[in-house]
Amino acid sequence: MTSRTVTLLDVARAAGVSKSTVSDALQGSGRVAEATRDRVRAVAEELGYRPNSAARRLRRASTGAVGLHLPATATRLDYYMNLAFGAVERAQEDGLDMVLLAPSGAAGGRIASRVDGLLVIDPEAGDSAVPGLLDAGVPVVTGERYLGPSAGPSAAVVCDNAASLTALLDHVTERGARRPAVLAPSGSSAWATALRATARSWGLAHGVEVALRTMPFAATPAEAEETTRALLTADPAVDAVICAPDGSAPGVLRAATALGREVGTMGGGGGTGGSNGRGGGTPPEPGTIARPGPGLLVAACVDGPATRGAEPPVTAVDLRPAAYGRACAELLCDILADRAAPDTVRRHAWSLETRASTGSPG
Repeated sequence: MTSRTVTLLDVARAAGVSKSTVSDALQGSGRVAEATRDRVRAVAEELGYRPNSAARRLRRASTGAVGLHLPATATRLDYYMNLAFGAVERAQEDGLDMVLLAPSGAAGGRIASRVDGLLVIDPEAGDSAVPGLLDAGVPVVTGERYLGPSAGPSAAVVCDNAASLTALLDHVTERGARRPAVLAPSGSSAWATALRATARSWGLAHGVEVALRTMPFAATPAEAEETTRALLTADPAVDAVICAPDGSAPGVLRAATALGREVGTMGGGGGTGGSNGRGGGTPPEPGTIARPGPGLLVAACVDGPATRGAEPPVTAVDLRPAAYGRACAELLCDILADRAAPDTVRRHAWSLETRASTGSPG
C-alpha cells in the first residue's frame, strides 16, 4: 500500500497554524516567531514532509542550475578544484547543473535570471563582485562568512580556522619549538583574517612572540621560499614555520635546506657557521653546500599533494575540500527545497595530519 504524500496543509493542521505560516516558517520568510518556526519544522520533519520539487520550480521559474563563484586565484590551487568537484557532484544529486561564474562576477539581475542560487566561496571584502552576488535576489551560501557589508542574509558553511592554526601552533610547541613563525595570507577573506588574528592572540596567551609574515593569498612555492629565506636569515631563532597558502610549503622546505636547517628535528647539527646563541646558525655563503644545521619544524595550514608528496612529508591541516564543497552545495540544495532557512550556518570539520616535517610519524 502506497502512503499518501504529506502536504503543507497536513503540517499546518498538525502544528495548529495556517498553511501560509507553515510556508513562511519552512522558507525562513515572513514574520514568524522563532518558537513557531521551530515547532513547524519539527512537525514537518516528524510527518516526513518533502516539498513538491516540480511545483517549487514552477513557482520560482527555476533554471535548474546554481552558480559557483571562486576567488580569482582559484584556478591554480588544488584546494579549490577539489572543492568545486565536490560541489558539482552534490548539486547533480538534486538534479541541478553547476555554472562556474567568471571571477569578475556579473550584475545581480543577470545572475538571478540564469541560476536558482549561488555558492560564493571565500568571499573577499575587497572583491567588487561579491556585493552584487549577495544581492542577486536568489538564495546564497557562502563558503566561510563574508566580512564586508552585506545587503541581506546569506547562509554559510564555516570551518573553525582559529582552532586549526591553534592546533598547529600547539603541535609544534609540543614537539619542542620555542620561536614559531606563521606565513599568513594577506587579504580580507574570513580565512586569512582568522589566521592573522590567531597568530597574534596565541602568542599573547602563551607569552611567546610569534613571528608573523604575510604572503599573497595564493603564494607560489617561489614566493614562500623567498619569504622564508628572509625570515630565517633575519631571525635565525625561529625554529618552526607554519605556512598558510595552499601548495607553497615546498618553498619553505627549499629555503630551509639552502640555509642548512634540518627539517623535522629540533636538534642542532653544527651548521656552516656554528651557533649564534639564539638557536640558529649562520647562513652558508652563496654557492656553497649547506651541511645539516639547527633543526626546523615545518607545517602547513592546507593539506594537499604538495604537502603529502614533499620530502619530508609536511604536517598539515586537512580541510577536506571535496567534502566542504559538498557541504556548501548541500546547504544550498536544502534551502532551495525549503529544508533549511536562508540564513542557516553549518560547521565543517577539519583534521590535523602529522608527518615527518614536525618529527612526527607519517
